[in-house]
Parts: sequence; structure tokens; C-alpha cells
Amino acid sequence: MSNLSKKESQMVEFKASFNEEVIRSLAAFANTKGGKVLVGVGDKGETQGITITNESVQNWINEVKTKTSPQIVPNAEILTIENKTVVALSVPEYPIKPIAVRGKYFKRVANSNHLLSIDEIANEHLKTINSSWDFYIDSNHSESDLSKVKITKFINKIKQNDGVQQIGLSNIKILNKMEILRNGKVTFGAYLLFVKGYCAISDVQVGRFKSDITIIDSVSLNSDLFQEVDDIIAFIKKHLKVEYIITGEPERTERFDYPLDAIREVVVNMVVHRDYRNSSASIIKIFDNRIEFYNPGKLYDGITVQDLLSGNYVSKSRNKLVARAFKEAGVIERYGSGIMRICKICKEYGIKKPDFNEISNGFQVILYNEKITESGMKSGMKSGMKSGMKSGMKSTADNILALIRDNGLISISDISEKLSISRSAIQKHIEKLKAKGIIERIGADKGGYWKIKEEF
Repeated sequence: MSNLSKKESQMVEFKASFNEEVIRSLAAFANTKGGKVLVGVGDKGETQGITITNESVQNWINEVKTKTSPQIVPNAEILTIENKTVVALSVPEYPIKPIAVRGKYFKRVANSNHLLSIDEIANEHLKTINSSWDFYIDSNHSESDLSKVKITKFINKIKQNDGVQQIGLSNIKILNKMEILRNGKVTFGAYLLFVKGYCAISDVQVGRFKSDITIIDSVSLNSDLFQEVDDIIAFIKKHLKVEYIITGEPERTERFDYPLDAIREVVVNMVVHRDYRNSSASIIKIFDNRIEFYNPGKLYDGITVQDLLSGNYVSKSRNKLVARAFKEAGVIERYGSGIMRICKICKEYGIKKPDFNEISNGFQVILYNEKITESGMKSGMKSGMKSGMKSGMKSTADNILALIRDNGLISISDISEKLSISRSAIQKHIEKLKAKGIIERIGADKGGYWKIKEEF
């Protein structure tokens, strides 16, 4: 087709003749990144041509105007391709969104038109006015529903980060300045951030599972978002396995089976980017070999999982007010780099790469504790560790040494109880450590004590 596109794409559509489908495509282009419809071209890109009169194209333009709201006016160009007439109708991305065609709204996805849901229509409108849902007034709540203690704590944090701009302002004036309050009225964001007690829309369910259907511990959270981050991380940390690495220093080094920095990054992203208009809860499931994080609301603004992993996207937040509050409070450092940072942390920690999925009208992150390299183990140890120590030494031996270092009077029974390992298994590890000259028993079994003979 000469210098024109030979296939349909996100910005090109083919139509054999002018009809309402052409108008829908133009509206979809206007709601996305702009594009053009080539009238007189078949679905496979073959030039069929079209017969027009002097009034034809103007009538088409008028029909587009009358059937769209807000009205769009396409540019029209008459082309001659392979000795046949083709009309190119094009529109840029419109600043006012979304554009409707007879009350229906469309967006361009790949090479087809996607009918927008009610949520997507609302999101497009909010983006047009450079706002988000959490900036809107919550008519069901007032300042009496907010915690003054939580507000003061937040204000103190942002004063530490940006004290000059906040000097001399009261807490309420600062919240109004940040639009967390709107003329003294509570926004949805303010309710989520500073709710005094039970929050009806921040439901998070966290559980420790031994199998897909067997749960051994759980917690339900319905508090303010800052508190939920801390509570979620505390519950997860309680159920992590930990190794104690002996470095030769007075204090031992802990290594959890998951990197805490990655967990915190996932949790903060969950809380900040969740779709709180969805009635579903955020769900976290802790298994022996993985942690599954599920959040209501798919990726925002048409971003794909591939975009996230490649970094090929412009970050836009579903909850601008919440995201800004977390940034001002120093909980997050920057927008839009969370997924790549999680992958980087896991790689450096020496564990399997996380999974990211869009499922059940939401977004899922899965962290694994499977080790793929010894580098993560070694990175926490000091370079002065004795080179003769075998890299294959099991973590149980490390844990036994850590307990002995903390308490030289500890008994084998106490070690067995603390590590949840049988007494006979502990005895075998003890004998191996003694045979290697690492530890020595001073005195009798009763009344004696352990001595670490060789420092690492």
C-alpha cells in the first residue's frame, strides 16, 4: 500500500466504507493516543477504493460531530493509492476524556476497540482533570472520624522532610494545602489515611497456610493505610524462617528466607495502588515456599505486566492523594519503580524471580524463597570469615552456634525446642561441631556449659 501502513494497529484502522464503526474507531483513538481510519481499505490491507462526491467527506465529518460527545472533528485527507480513492480520517488524542458515541465509550487496545466499563470511564474522566478518586469528598465521614493523633504523627513526619514550607501552619491548614481535606471536608484519601477506628474499605486478609486449604494463623485488618503497612509486615515476619549467621562479631547476623526489603516494597505498593472502590479485600497467603499477594484492581491506565518488567511506561497512580501522602511521609522514595526494584532485591538476595500476574480483575505478586545462588548467603558474611569453613555447612549448625553464643548454659533440650528439631538430630549436629573442634563442653551435662573454641 505505498507508504501507508499495511496492517491495523493501535493507531490505524481499515474500513471498506464509512459507517458507525468508523465513528467508534475515531472516538477510541481520541480516548487513547490518537489515530486514523483509512476508508476504502479492506480488513487485510488491500486497497479497494471508495466513490465519493464533493459533499461526501463533509457529511461524514458532520456525522462524526453529531454522534460524539464531547464533539470531535476529524481531519480528512483524500488519497490516491493504486489509482483508487482512499479517505484518511484522523484525530489526535483529545485532552477532554472520555469521548462517547451515542452514550457508549471506547478505547483503542492493540488493533481493536474496547468498550469501557464504568470504572474505566470514571478513571478517564479523572485523568482528564488531573485528579483521582481519593481527592473527592467522602460525604459519609467528617473530621470527627479522623484521628488527631495520626494526623499529628503524619504532619511531624512531613515537617521533618520539608519543614520550611510548613512553618507556622496548623495541622488543618497543612491538610487543606495538600488537598487531603477540601475546604475542611474529608476526602476519601483522608479517611483511608487517618481513620480513627475501623475502616470499612481497607479490608486486608493475611493468612499462614500449610496447604491450599489448611490455614494455621490469620489476621483481618481494617485500619488506616500507614498502620496496615506495619501490621502486614509484622505478621509476615512472624512466619518467616530465619538463619543466624556467625560472623565473629559480638552480634549475630539474621537472614530471613525472604528479603524484608522486597516484602516491604510489595506491601507498600499494594496499599498505595489498590482499587478501593472494589468491594473485594486484599489477600496475602503465606505458604512454605512462597507468599502470594493479591490486590483488587488491575494495572492502571493500560499498563501491562511486560511494561512493568521492562520499565517501558510512564508511572500514573490510581490514588494520587494516597501516593503523595506516602511519599511526603518518607514511606516511598519515588514513584513507578517498585516492580523492577523488587526483582533486583530478589536477584541480589539469591532467590527465585518473583511472578507478576493479572488475575480475577486484580493484580498478583508471588515471592518465592527458593535459592538460586549462594551469593545471597555470602553477602551477609564479613570478608574475615575463616576460609576453611565449608560453604555447605547446614543452617541448623549455624542456628545451634547462635544459640550457644547467646547462652552458653543452654541445654540440648532447649535447643531442640527453640529450633523445632528433634533432640536426637540436635545431638548429631552437636557431635559434628565438637568433632570439628568448633565447640567444647566444659563440665558435666548438668551444671556445665558450652564454649565456642574457634571464632569465624
